[in-house]
Amino acid sequence: MKSIYLVSLIAVASASARTVTVKNACSFTIWPALFTDPSLNSAIPSQPTGWEAAPNTQVSFTVPETWTSGRIWGRRYCNFTTTGEGSCLDGGLCSGGLLCDPRTGTAGNPATLAEITFHSGGDRDFYDVSIVDAFNLPMRIDTNKGCSVQSCPVDLIPNCPSALKGPLGPTGLPIGCNSACLAGIGGNPDDSPACCTGSYSIPSTCPPSKVPYYSFFKSNCPRAITFPYDEVSGSISTTGCSSDLKADYTVTFCP
Repeated sequence: MKSIYLVSLIAVASASARTVTVKNACSFTIWPALFTDPSLNSAIPSQPTGWEAAPNTQVSFTVPETWTSGRIWGRRYCNFTTTGEGSCLDGGLCSGGLLCDPRTGTAGNPATLAEITFHSGGDRDFYDVSIVDAFNLPMRIDTNKGCSVQSCPVDLIPNCPSALKGPLGPTGLPIGCNSACLAGIGGNPDDSPACCTGSYSIPSTCPPSKVPYYSFFKSNCPRAITFPYDEVSGSISTTGCSSDLKADYTVTFCP
């Protein structure tokens, strides 16, 4: 009876979890990071909050069926000690070193973000690639159920407007492309169309036409979230994926 009970528990656990695969298709090592907001989630993914990914490698891990506001991003030019202490030049500052702090370890800019929420509104999984604040690595999210692909597959850094480039990497070349808001363009960040804040804090007062450099980001990455009200503006499909499909997700860097 005991063995049957254990098998039943394993079956239930498997049925209530999904699989997320993170691939590094880049030609260089990155350090992916994972954040699950503890205020919204009672269960967490099985994967550590940070790890080293050599070129052309991948890891798969389980995430709970109730996963909400999950974030995955990549870090570059990292230097960690054998105890995991250290930092990265982009995508870092996640409060913890190699292992990001599970409570406060969100991405440090510049960072391209994969954002995933299961059962948003009850019956849909919503997921997107966000470059609202900044870009550091090309990224794609797809599913094993044929749902829509969300992506920013282009390396934006070489053609990034000079006012948005930074920080600089070890060779002196930029390794990120910041939003106008993050670059400090548009005056007071608390009341700015570049940040959609203050008197510009609702969709009607912060349309794409008022966001500096919007066309650069959207023309290169039409399937990515490029400013706070991109979804409302209708410039990107956010139909997501039916939660009933129990889709597994793949996040690919440098697709």
